[in-house]
Amino acid sequence: METEHYSLIVIGSGISGLYAALRVNERLGLKNILILTKSELKESNSTHAQGGIASVLPENKDDSVELHVKDTLKAGAGLSSPSVSTFISERGAKIIDDLIKKGVLFDRDAEQKIALTLEAAHSVRRILHAGGDATGRFIGQALAKKVISNPDIEVRPYTQAVELLVDEDNTCHGVIGFDEKSKKHIAFIADATVIATGGIGQIYAQTTNPDVATADGMAIAYNAGARLQDMEFIQFHPTTFRIDGEKNNFLISEAVRGEGAKLKNFKGEEFAKKYNEKGELAPRDIVTRAIYFEIKETGSDKIFLDATKIDKAHLLKRFPSISQKCLEHGIDITKDLIPVSPAAHYFMGGIKVETSGKTDIKNLFASGEVSCTSLHGANRLASNSLLECVVLSDELARNVKPLKSDFKVENSNKISDAIKKYDLKQDKIANQAELRKSLKETMWLNAGIIRNQEKLSKALNDIKEIKKQIDGEVFSSIEEYELKNMLTIAEIIVKSALARKESRGSHYRNDYLETSTTAKHSFTSKDRKDKNDEIYFE
Repeated sequence: METEHYSLIVIGSGISGLYAALRVNERLGLKNILILTKSELKESNSTHAQGGIASVLPENKDDSVELHVKDTLKAGAGLSSPSVSTFISERGAKIIDDLIKKGVLFDRDAEQKIALTLEAAHSVRRILHAGGDATGRFIGQALAKKVISNPDIEVRPYTQAVELLVDEDNTCHGVIGFDEKSKKHIAFIADATVIATGGIGQIYAQTTNPDVATADGMAIAYNAGARLQDMEFIQFHPTTFRIDGEKNNFLISEAVRGEGAKLKNFKGEEFAKKYNEKGELAPRDIVTRAIYFEIKETGSDKIFLDATKIDKAHLLKRFPSISQKCLEHGIDITKDLIPVSPAAHYFMGGIKVETSGKTDIKNLFASGEVSCTSLHGANRLASNSLLECVVLSDELARNVKPLKSDFKVENSNKISDAIKKYDLKQDKIANQAELRKSLKETMWLNAGIIRNQEKLSKALNDIKEIKKQIDGEVFSSIEEYELKNMLTIAEIIVKSALARKESRGSHYRNDYLETSTTAKHSFTSKDRKDKNDEIYFE
């Protein structure tokens, strides 16, 4: 197998990955950095983020770190860490300054001050945005431009990370990648590796996530022995636009509700305040369930978002992408109701990391949605995700050491054996597309917004039946590796949901409606696979 050597490998090309590569380069002056991406720089979860990035700015006298932390903890339903929330909030303003220096053009008001908006469960306006409703894309484009012009950073597109190279001493020395164009596997050796592969949305039939969000980073980290945390907590966004003929739902940003839009049922009646006094600005899990219960009560799945009372000029300026997308499908948001429905949107769980970005495996870091710092707890506070991913990527850049090791593959039998496996015959999943569809449907129907023992057991059985139809682990396409990863993580999500016998945040079980008085995190790791407590709580 071909072998290539780098000082740092970053797996994933979203905002977390791009920012990590840039900050490590700036701090350490490393000149041999590789970014592996299975698509292109433009395709990631973070570039689809519309609403914005939450941050406490010194000029915002209505806000404070303490208030931001209070909002985060309340939304997190007992599982958000106060110390982590404080750590990330305190660093927000400095990171915003750096993003601006790197070319991110945040929207400004008439006085040329940074414009701030309000989103659900925030006490004050603290959400920065760019391009109206294209914040993730604007940040991603600015960082990508910096990466492309940096001679010290190489980007390898259409290359899937398939297995971490971890030695007998639990130290990561890089990753095996599959090059989709050459159909070859390559051993990428590095002193340090960062996983920044994003979320898991494609495990569900209804999602706002792009096609690349297939849980790859979590799966390879789990297979290498890293702990995964809080895997039962998936945030279902209440307002997405499901378009016939398109694979993924189009997000109707929470910021639209923050500007005054109202949810209505098929009769044109507002209903959100029936379920929570904060109505449309209640935490996302509550609003999503309000829609679910309203559909059950009225017998109609016709739910709408009414933005027509918002000033027309302001609405079009603030949400140009949403306005254009809806207009393409015959909906003028200034005078028409927008049909909306919930969809899988963000994953609160992930690879257990410290605020340094360190995982359980030496020289392996993780950042962004793929990781779990305990910031988001059981239910993410809107727009905290982009803040977390840049703060964490900045912090891990402080902890990556210029090891300059002389590691050779032949020094580790474990790594040598792993590489040899990929020189053997590649397997084929004949009905990959059908199996993927079956997985997505059972997860949506049985491990989605409303859960119980019967439905979760059905999902688990379905997953096991699908896995029986896959023979082998060395494949000849990215799609096959994706399916393998999706099945690995879907099974863990369902087992974690079965193990948590309570309702908390986004995890709602109608057979366990009460919330435990003791809030504990769930964990799993591969070395517990044969034990009764495969999912355990601490």
